[in-house]
Amino acid sequence: MNAHRKAVIGRADGTVLSIEDLEVTFTTDAGEVPAVRGVSFDVAAGEVVAVVGESGSGKSVTARTILGLLAETAVARGAVVLKGNNMLTLSAHQLRAVRGDDVSMVFQEPSTALNPVYTVGWQIAEGIRAHGKVSRKEARARAVEVLRKVGIPEPEKRVDHYPHQFSGGQKQRVIIAAALALNPALIVADEPTTALDVTVQAEILELLREVRDDFNTGIVLITHNMGVVADLADRVVVMYQGKVVETAPSSELFADPREDYTKALLAAVPHLGRNSASAGMVSRSGQEKEVLVQATNLNITYPGRMGTPAFTAVDDVSLQICAGEVYGLVGESGSGKTTIGRAIAGLNKVSGGSLRVLGHEMLGFKERSFKKVRQDIGFVFQDPAASFNPQLSIGECVAEPLIVHRSLDARGARKRVEELLEAVQLPKAFAARFPHELSGGQRQRASLARALALDPKLLVADEPTSALDVSVQAKVLELFKELQAELGFAALFISHDLAVVDMLSTWVGVLYRGKLVEEGIGNQVMGDPQHPYTRRLIASLPVPDPVEQAIRREAFLRAV
Repeated sequence: MNAHRKAVIGRADGTVLSIEDLEVTFTTDAGEVPAVRGVSFDVAAGEVVAVVGESGSGKSVTARTILGLLAETAVARGAVVLKGNNMLTLSAHQLRAVRGDDVSMVFQEPSTALNPVYTVGWQIAEGIRAHGKVSRKEARARAVEVLRKVGIPEPEKRVDHYPHQFSGGQKQRVIIAAALALNPALIVADEPTTALDVTVQAEILELLREVRDDFNTGIVLITHNMGVVADLADRVVVMYQGKVVETAPSSELFADPREDYTKALLAAVPHLGRNSASAGMVSRSGQEKEVLVQATNLNITYPGRMGTPAFTAVDDVSLQICAGEVYGLVGESGSGKTTIGRAIAGLNKVSGGSLRVLGHEMLGFKERSFKKVRQDIGFVFQDPAASFNPQLSIGECVAEPLIVHRSLDARGARKRVEELLEAVQLPKAFAARFPHELSGGQRQRASLARALALDPKLLVADEPTSALDVSVQAKVLELFKELQAELGFAALFISHDLAVVDMLSTWVGVLYRGKLVEEGIGNQVMGDPQHPYTRRLIASLPVPDPVEQAIRREAFLRAV
């Protein structure tokens, strides 16, 4: 660590990227729209520079400018100098030569970055062969080598596997392997851990740290996760509305932010143990409350196909959710938490045991008899952009449950929609807009309005804030708390972010490979975890404090 620090201090001699007075505007029917305004910063070899800010701050546009990946409607001015080449003046042919050789990109969503019809080895090898006269055999051998470097087990075999045969974390490792294949001087990582579980995220961050230290690679990290910034970044560039508002070493920025926007950004970050919903609780008071959900030895199995064995997603789980209570369900992808949430809403079938929802037994339930129960259950999906019908206005989307279950006329539905939009702090004029015309946070508010349309007794919220910026997430979570306190609905809050669960939930359950391994009052589970898996989850969660995070990282690596 000390040797790396010394290398970073001398970055003026080893600068691999220098951005000077970058201006980017987009041409639209309404005129030119500025996206980046006068941005300047540089990156040294072996240095991680994090560019942070909310959606619309210009950080992703800046990242794409580095690789010459701007849309045709964009006009860029200034200079983006990468190893002596100004990326803004290179031809398309020259840009293709520079990408891969000098700069590579790690995308946010590996599933869309990888071609599903080609093996991962073929895709890495094609990138290698595109930049030099290399035989197929040599390119394949190099693909195996980089897969080994990023920690893919049995790379000689996995090189011939397709993207769908890898987990989310492994796919992100494959993307990093492809980026490393030609030993570039700079890697641009655009939200590389947003969709990953905290344990997988910790592994990817450690991998990026090794890439930096072992290959002396400069990294531009685009993220809204301040815990990730504290864990990995040497310097931080804070952007707001296209401008750089503050630049500082990571330790200084977190300890003493100068600008009000930076302070607000850091204040919005959920922190485990702060503002805990279960603070002061010593026991569950659900005995005198109505039990809305009672799972007893619950089992949910997906049948095998094409000769494959059946898969048990939920294995012998027992839990209960009481009236007015927020129950937080945490665990990694594949742990079964979404399966349980969907089963409660009648969207997944129960295979064994018992699941009683609002007095209705879900084992072998009939849709006709469950329809009346369903109107008392609201569901907030992870991605509101995908859950809304793009051909319907926001008002029509929110009104849909009212029309299906209450048979309201147009006037009555319109009045109720206006009330709901006001409740989630959206202007009633937004009813006329379409989903693509709203920001991510606004769409999630509208999704919450739709879930509350029928005054449900129970709300199932499946990762409702995982894709949102920290400041937007903070507003949505605060709104959720206010509405839950005011309306008194019970909620199952599903998340892999323990800090968010701690902030909202009084009772917490931890799932691991389909089994409930720990359950209890939130502050007790988070503060004194009993199960090794819960301890590993908590140790994996990066905190927005470089000093504390360094200590946690060392402890996590020793435990692993």
